[in-house]
Amino acid sequence: MRGSQAAHYGARCGAHHGTHRGTHRAFPPFIRVFISIFLLCCTLCANAVQAQRLPDFLKTVSIADLFPGADRVGPPEGKPMTARAYAGERALGRIYLTSDVVNTRGYSSKPIDVLVALADNGRIVGTRLVEHHEPIVLIGIPQAKVDHFIQGYVGLNFIDSPPRHGAPPPVDIISGATVTLMVIGDSITRSAIAVARAYGVDGAGAASATPAATAATAPARQIDDTRDAVESWQALLDAGAVRNLRLAPEDVNRVFRESGRQDAAERGQEAADDDVFIDLYVALASVPSVGRSLLGDVEWQRLKERLKPGQQAILVSGNGAYSFKGSGYVRGGIFDRIEIIQDEGSFRFRDRNHQRLADVAAQGAPALREVALFVVPEDAAFDPVKPWRLQLMVQRVLSVSDKAFVTFDLPYTLPDRYTRAAPAASAPAPEATAEDAAPPALWQQIWRGKTVQVAILTAALLVLVGIFFFQDQLTSRPLLHDRLRLAFLAFALFWIGWYGQAQLSIVNVLTFFSALRTDFRWDYFLMDPLVFILWCATAISMVFWNRGAFCGWLCPFGALQELANRIAKRLGLRQVKVRHGVNQRLSTLKYVIFLVLFGFSLYDLALAERLAEVEPFKTAIILRFLRDWPFVLFAVALVAAGLFIERFFCRYLCPLGAALAIPARLRIFDWLRRYRDCGNPCQRCAKECPVQAIEPTGEINPNECIQCLHCQMLYHHKQKCPHLIQQHGKRERRRAADSEPAVQEVVLHRAPNPNAPATSES
Repeated sequence: MRGSQAAHYGARCGAHHGTHRGTHRAFPPFIRVFISIFLLCCTLCANAVQAQRLPDFLKTVSIADLFPGADRVGPPEGKPMTARAYAGERALGRIYLTSDVVNTRGYSSKPIDVLVALADNGRIVGTRLVEHHEPIVLIGIPQAKVDHFIQGYVGLNFIDSPPRHGAPPPVDIISGATVTLMVIGDSITRSAIAVARAYGVDGAGAASATPAATAATAPARQIDDTRDAVESWQALLDAGAVRNLRLAPEDVNRVFRESGRQDAAERGQEAADDDVFIDLYVALASVPSVGRSLLGDVEWQRLKERLKPGQQAILVSGNGAYSFKGSGYVRGGIFDRIEIIQDEGSFRFRDRNHQRLADVAAQGAPALREVALFVVPEDAAFDPVKPWRLQLMVQRVLSVSDKAFVTFDLPYTLPDRYTRAAPAASAPAPEATAEDAAPPALWQQIWRGKTVQVAILTAALLVLVGIFFFQDQLTSRPLLHDRLRLAFLAFALFWIGWYGQAQLSIVNVLTFFSALRTDFRWDYFLMDPLVFILWCATAISMVFWNRGAFCGWLCPFGALQELANRIAKRLGLRQVKVRHGVNQRLSTLKYVIFLVLFGFSLYDLALAERLAEVEPFKTAIILRFLRDWPFVLFAVALVAAGLFIERFFCRYLCPLGAALAIPARLRIFDWLRRYRDCGNPCQRCAKECPVQAIEPTGEINPNECIQCLHCQMLYHHKQKCPHLIQQHGKRERRRAADSEPAVQEVVLHRAPNPNAPATSES
């Protein structure tokens, strides 16, 4: 609505329905003084960036605990900064701080500092969360759960097994800390790859350029479909069409010991020392000659019918005490012990890709305990003529929370005898290749994963906009208004709050101002799509409806209070009516709380986030009351107070409500209609307002109004609004007067009777 339209709208309403009386109330003088002081402090505050470097954190941890087998570290040096870990004089690997390498940050817009121990073979051997400012983890999420999540990255090797874009973290995300833990996992992954490539860990530096150069110079080749001669098992082995990896138990134990996991090496009880741990074979079964030899004519024909154009199949078989399938494999699950890696991409096989075979059909093949035919997933990027490798993961469970991993590679290159030169073809555009190879940002991955949730929230916001724009039509139907508001509050509590965990908090406001003073980046705030959308919607709505759109309709804890109060009223609980003067003074408490928190955030954001526990949002909404008893007791006490005083916390204690109310003067539209006699003499709306946001004089205080539209329902209610009742009475009396017939006076004049006897006058 343009300004002229808004002015016309106001004039029309004033002419027909009375004067708008939503005059803005000024803050009390001492509140204005507080605001001025803190804004001045914010302006003069220096941009103090907390430079927490690797040397500071190395002093706080035990090197042996972080890097198993190490007894000392060298001086931190290099870029990115790392410290060499040693066992005596033997170099084992490097220790670094994730925030020194990557700039991945969470809700607080502050770095999440994790120490990572990276072995010289590229494997992560230790992790330790040393400092963070994440509000969801500060209080509420047990530290042990966060440590368990981080320990899930120990044993992984992102050089040998590059992470696949969009792949889930190696351990389950903790409910209530999804974004924070995804940020931690992303920082560990990207920093490990960056450090390995920067320092040439396991030849990573040289390997990064080799594939591209080789691809540029080597002639393109493709599988020779015309060669389908059947060959014996030995011939396939000699040609390299079948590759073998044979491990003894001592081979595996030695690798565990070299990685510093002596405890895992001592748990090797799969077989005696002279037995075979695993004898693994792999072959590219989609090559006609190889597939026909290994599968036989019947199975080969079935495979050709099953494969789509360009799709490949891999045969994996083995003997020994260790199964490449794994005992934890179930129908519909994933084969987590084997992974196919080619260049920077990798993939695993699922149940739908698997076909169990009884044996191998090639002449002279040994009896194999496990034979499996895997079809490469359609969404996997796999070139059959380029080198690739099968990576076997060996896992040993030491305790419920401690597992050790080592990996073994079985490289595979299809021999040239099974390929032929490919016809000349135009190369793809370099721009498209670079774009496809570039991994999407973490926040983009999160948004793609929450597309449905984003769509639902967007639809709900559009419904709310419709409620406000058509509020006259809605509030003129009291029952419809009440039912729709009840449904929206339930949606805010159950879906936005308890399901989506998109409860806005004063912590978001504090971190936003902190980011403005230090290192503001939008991707900090894009990590949670629902929270970001709600903040955008709240900011826009303040121009139209002040803080009421969020506080009155979208806040999950506000919805919890109102729904609980409705139940209390149904049960007959007597409501406490706070006198206007007392209510006015108590409502200033939330502004004081906000200014105190804002002041502390300028000094120490982490301290301010802890003090922000005055909000029960984390306990009641994010953690669903599953928390230590003092926090639960505090949250329950506030909800209980709301049973007798509707929205007790919102009215008197909510610092977020105060932060949103301060810029209420930015509102340029006034949608709430009033009559001239509202407040003088009529007090109906003032007495029935659920948050006492209407002054006795009839003015609506925009700083306290939650846009519940109850006063607008009364505005249109012909049986409840005294003004409408009076107008209706006048119209009825006028109508009655107009319907009565006019009264005419009839004057009777009496004529004299000529026959009457004459009277004598004396």
